[in-house]
Amino acid sequence: MKNDGQHLIQGRGERIFNIAMVFIGLAISAVVLYPLYYTVIASISKPLYVENGSVLFVPKGVTLESYRQAASKPGIWVAYANTIFYTVVGVLVNMFFTATMAYSLSKPRLRFRKFLTLFAVFTMWFSAGLIPLYMTFRDFGLLNTRTAIIFGFAMNTYNLIILKSFFEQVPESLEEAAFMDGASNLRIFATIYLPLSKPALATVGMFYAVNRWNSYFWAMNLIRDDDKMPLQVLLKKLIVDRVANETEAAIITHESMSSPTTVIYAIIVLAIIPMMVAYPFVQKYFKTGLTIGAVKG
Repeated sequence: MKNDGQHLIQGRGERIFNIAMVFIGLAISAVVLYPLYYTVIASISKPLYVENGSVLFVPKGVTLESYRQAASKPGIWVAYANTIFYTVVGVLVNMFFTATMAYSLSKPRLRFRKFLTLFAVFTMWFSAGLIPLYMTFRDFGLLNTRTAIIFGFAMNTYNLIILKSFFEQVPESLEEAAFMDGASNLRIFATIYLPLSKPALATVGMFYAVNRWNSYFWAMNLIRDDDKMPLQVLLKKLIVDRVANETEAAIITHESMSSPTTVIYAIIVLAIIPMMVAYPFVQKYFKTGLTIGAVKG
């Protein structure tokens, strides 16, 4: 009877804990998702309701005029195309350098392996700083070039460690068998390690894609020509212009169908759509995890 009572108490405590965790998870989700939800409803509401704080949970005075204005903004589609280019090409460059170096560092037979790994990890905590890095781009003649954005940030050490750890979990017996069949390192990497590492590759690729898509700081400092600017830099300029024009709210009337503020919200929504569309396709790989090998042996 005593053991039954203990099990009953433990079962009740576990249920209470699970319920509490569900409520905490829902609360955190609401806090995280509400800014996105507000951006959407504000982008389809009349500016007057947005400016006076009437839009909180539902849109008011629904209109798509802000999206029409956003779509007709000078240079927005060029900036959108630039962002797509920087993201797609940049992620390919990121994955090439990260995956090849991670594969090399995962091999115990690599000479100076520990030193090279420590050298790579060292950059996670120590760097030259913003000004020396900018001067490096300048001295190499990379200012105002797409090359600076694509190859200047070709690898992230954290993602390198993730792939390295995943590659180390691939059974050595597969590699030894491939070597006996005459396969080269390149073929083993392409036909064994990459297919078995899809969860890690998809996860790291998504990390790179989100970072590439949202980045604006270095593009803002390195790029001068408008035809090379990504969407995030254009959005930043619009926000700065909106903040500088504090008299805007005073001239908004009930008949106003759009304003710089609602147009900015519309551009933000347009900017996040590609990432929201891409995420479901890689979500199943996130569930697999980053530390579970694809082959059990």
